[in-house]
Amino acid sequence: MIFLTLIRQELLTHLMSARFFAAVIITLLLVVANTFVLIGAHEERLADYSQKEAVNRETVAATPAYSVLKLKVQRPPNPLSLFSAGLETRFGSDIDIAFDSVPALSDPIADVRPEEEQWAFGSVPSLSNPGVPLGINNPYLYLFSQIDLAFIFQVVLSLLSLLFAYDAIAGDWETGTLRLVLSHPVGRGSVLLAKYLAAMVCLLLPVLMSLLLALIQCSFARSLQFGTDDFLRIGGIVLTTIVYLSVFYLIGLLISATTRRAATSLMLCMFLWVILVLVYPNWSRFALNPVGDMRAEKLSANQQIAQIREEADRERDRFLASSPLKGDPPLFFDTFTGTDFFKGGGWYLGDFPRVNIEIELKNTADPLVTYLRRYYEFAATLQIQNAEKVYLVGEQLVAQISRRQARWDERLMKLSPASLYTFATAAWAGTDLDSMTDYIRAAQTYRRTLIDAFHERDAFASLQWFSTNQGTVDWSILPDFRFERADISINAQRALPELLLLVFINLVLFMATFLVFIKIEV
Repeated sequence: MIFLTLIRQELLTHLMSARFFAAVIITLLLVVANTFVLIGAHEERLADYSQKEAVNRETVAATPAYSVLKLKVQRPPNPLSLFSAGLETRFGSDIDIAFDSVPALSDPIADVRPEEEQWAFGSVPSLSNPGVPLGINNPYLYLFSQIDLAFIFQVVLSLLSLLFAYDAIAGDWETGTLRLVLSHPVGRGSVLLAKYLAAMVCLLLPVLMSLLLALIQCSFARSLQFGTDDFLRIGGIVLTTIVYLSVFYLIGLLISATTRRAATSLMLCMFLWVILVLVYPNWSRFALNPVGDMRAEKLSANQQIAQIREEADRERDRFLASSPLKGDPPLFFDTFTGTDFFKGGGWYLGDFPRVNIEIELKNTADPLVTYLRRYYEFAATLQIQNAEKVYLVGEQLVAQISRRQARWDERLMKLSPASLYTFATAAWAGTDLDSMTDYIRAAQTYRRTLIDAFHERDAFASLQWFSTNQGTVDWSILPDFRFERADISINAQRALPELLLLVFINLVLFMATFLVFIKIEV
């Protein structure tokens, strides 16, 4: 009974305070105003997505030959990016699908590879290489990044949590209220728990009220349609927010119990908030370079790519040795000089057997056409194989450099609850790095499906592979690309490690606060 009375008293004290009123007003204003902006930005991305899809369809329909196909796949905007943007807007939304390149997350060789060799990766989607952005056509997006709702909770409510806690014990000790409360038959653990529960209820109210208003705003937007799984993901974000705010309240409570002076507690709380929320998450990204100077490894990978090219040249030479075709491929002008065999030009780069040509055959009955078809089929197959070999070289280097660095950065950042909250909410929303990797893998799978479809149609050996006057190409053979977000269970698995760490921090902080509180002399 006394415990419930304590909770009621603490709850009334918070609800009638100016800081609770400020927390509600600030949170509601920021969330409502920012949701309006975010919905508009999402609708713009959705319109851009639809426009790009239409342009891609028109481009494909107008392509006169298989070999010159320029195909892109699009990642539809994630509506949950309103709640946690993560990498949604920074990563980009489209990927080139080509036979001569495999979509990859990063291209660590780009900065050491000579310019004439950079084509080897093709249009490699990359986070680390700003030279090949993933569909980012507006550089000003980097200057004016939108603030998602998770960022508001991360920064504003964490500060308000400390303001709710800094005088919870120190203030009562200074005014003598703590001595009066403890004079009753109530345990110190019950007093501490009552303060914690009452404050968390008051912190939860602005979160739920602002999210409710945000969802009401979203319901009026035709571009936003949330399903059952989406509401479960939003529930996961709310749960993570509660646990995160609890961490900062307990930090403030521990400081309040330790200092016994409200003014001192407030200063320490503000100092820790700046460090944990504003300074450390950004500083930790540049604090450690565990990989060291990897230029030698990059040059070694570059040499491996050169060896792949040289081996491809040798295979091409062996193939042409038994062919009547003479001259430089793919047009073999020495063979067809002075003939009325074809007209038009081709696109060719270096000595590598890269076949992307566009010509008009005037005499399809010529016996040499058979040899041309065989060569183009051979070269296209070799082109595909070499692209995959180059991709494997790049992936090995990525594992040595980018992923190793990322793991260390992540470990350092996780020392801050603000970073844990960012990782967890992005995982719930499907805007984290794992979700972007899912997109890359979907593009890789689509490329392989496309190649299989071309093999089934025998497209690589057809006249329509290289000749533009063999009738309209039937592009119905192109498989549809559909990128589906990960299942809610996968989102939960990805968010669980950070969520459990936040829960563990809560337990440690509560126990530490309790041990300090029971020793306070009143």
